[in-house]
Amino acid sequence: MDKENGWPVPLVELRTTHEERFVSDNAGLIALEDNELLGREVFFHVKGHGYGVKKDGFGFEGVRVTPQAGGKLKIEVERTNIAKRLGRLTGAGLFAESVKLGGTAPLPETGVFGCDSVLMARHGSKLFWLWGDTTLPGYPLGVFDSTAALTDAQPIKKFEPPLAMPYEHFRDDKGKPRGVAKMQGDGPTWLGGMASVPDKDGKPQLVALYSKIKGHLDEYEVGLCRWEQKEEAFKQVRAIWKAGDEAKPKLLLRGHPFTWADPAGKKWLMFGDPFPTARCPATYEAWSDPSTWEKLEEPTAPRSAADGSEVKPHRGSVVWNPFRKRWISIFTQTFGKPSAYGEIWYAEAESPTGPWGKAVKVLTHDNYTFYNPKIHAELTPENASFIVFEGTYTAEFADKPQPTPKYNYNQILYRLDLDDPKLKGAQ
Repeated sequence: MDKENGWPVPLVELRTTHEERFVSDNAGLIALEDNELLGREVFFHVKGHGYGVKKDGFGFEGVRVTPQAGGKLKIEVERTNIAKRLGRLTGAGLFAESVKLGGTAPLPETGVFGCDSVLMARHGSKLFWLWGDTTLPGYPLGVFDSTAALTDAQPIKKFEPPLAMPYEHFRDDKGKPRGVAKMQGDGPTWLGGMASVPDKDGKPQLVALYSKIKGHLDEYEVGLCRWEQKEEAFKQVRAIWKAGDEAKPKLLLRGHPFTWADPAGKKWLMFGDPFPTARCPATYEAWSDPSTWEKLEEPTAPRSAADGSEVKPHRGSVVWNPFRKRWISIFTQTFGKPSAYGEIWYAEAESPTGPWGKAVKVLTHDNYTFYNPKIHAELTPENASFIVFEGTYTAEFADKPQPTPKYNYNQILYRLDLDDPKLKGAQ
């Protein structure tokens, strides 16, 4: 439990002196079933990515407790992150430890074991969620052409743990989560820049940029696609570039888009990852016509409010925040410390095009990656004094860490209170 507020804390690892590992679930619970741990004093090393306990005289961060069969122990941890962990959004066994202890999971298993980088847009009366490569139980190779789900417009009622997101996944005729972006050609299909924009008749169209991939990260085709409701799938609108053509276009509508009205009142769809580098008029017709796209000059990287050093962004998102009356950004730092792609920063600006003020680190990881963070302004009440954001928690791009059971390669949601005095340096 978080010592400050009493909230249960997911993703806290207890490790014994004989290397047994236990990890708390979304309810902050761990079930101890090993006979050798019961009825005797046990030392647990405590590791929690921004949650922990004080070191003892020998430098060990842990607790000594005596577990009893049928008993209960409470371990209080101190939070050093500014952001508060709400829980895991995706994957299996969100409440596995709770069930072992006789509880009931608030939601059924989805059949998803892991998934990459989220895209999300409000489309009609629903929120449309889409993920990249997705791991399933039946085989190491899962779905590589994007899985998706729907939720109601306000799926979270209480912004504290335990967290349970009621996704309605798109499934095949066997009930398994299925791909929704099967573009022609070999290899994975990755989507980006997903947005819901009105067409000339005022009907919302859900659109995205697609990439066909070969090898590990090599694009061989880039194009535009649109959600077709009858088929419940994204279908190609047009290819923009293919391998063998002239150089790949430098202007592509990638990242997490948002709308912005310029001083003249014209509405634009802004694209960036995190900061805007491209825009088009906020209509389907303009989005589908690359001649209307405009390149924006990328702003200079923010500097740390703590020491003035440059904080080079990797990826992230930007939204307008009514509480701060500013544009705000959450982003992963490139080659941060202690984790190369696990350090998350917050910054503000008066304009979405910058300049961006000084940044404050709000989330850290101990040799683990947390990439492609996305602010979900759609989830929180209007004028809320906090935001929530999620990102992909993965052992990739870290220094050979031991993957965290159940959590690895999944999405985790955090809450950031914008009235926290620790953010003052960015405001």
